[in-house]
Amino acid sequence: MQGSLASVIAVAGTLLGSIVTYVFQRVNAGRAERFAREERLRQERIATYSGFAGAITELRRGVISLWFVRQRDDAPRPELYAARTEADRLGAAADHARFRVQLLAEDPDLVALADAAFEPIGAIHHAADRAELVNHENRCQDLLRMLITAAGAQVR
Repeated sequence: MQGSLASVIAVAGTLLGSIVTYVFQRVNAGRAERFAREERLRQERIATYSGFAGAITELRRGVISLWFVRQRDDAPRPELYAARTEADRLGAAADHARFRVQLLAEDPDLVALADAAFEPIGAIHHAADRAELVNHENRCQDLLRMLITAAGAQVR
């Protein structure tokens, strides 16, 4: 009787140990999967936010180049066409980058900042003189700084 009781206790202990080990492994695996998913999302956000800042910077450069070509009275038509084409291409790339921000950002203020970054770039096109152009360029830069600050807080 004592031998069979000891055997039952040993089997029960082994089963209990196996169940507890299984539960802990399952919890740890779930935690590891969550961490890996969150880290992938974090890395994707970092790439998206920095890509957006780069796309806006390139778009601003392209629009400013177009503005300078348009200011020249003797600008050859092919040069003007090339500058417009480049600005359009950069605008499409910046729009694509903005869509990625919209998909990945949890903070609606971050999306609003991304949308707002386009406003001063559009205003550059209509700048009457170089001082106004610089003003719009500085506003764009300020909006990008605010976006990067907000995005940095999100991914830390």
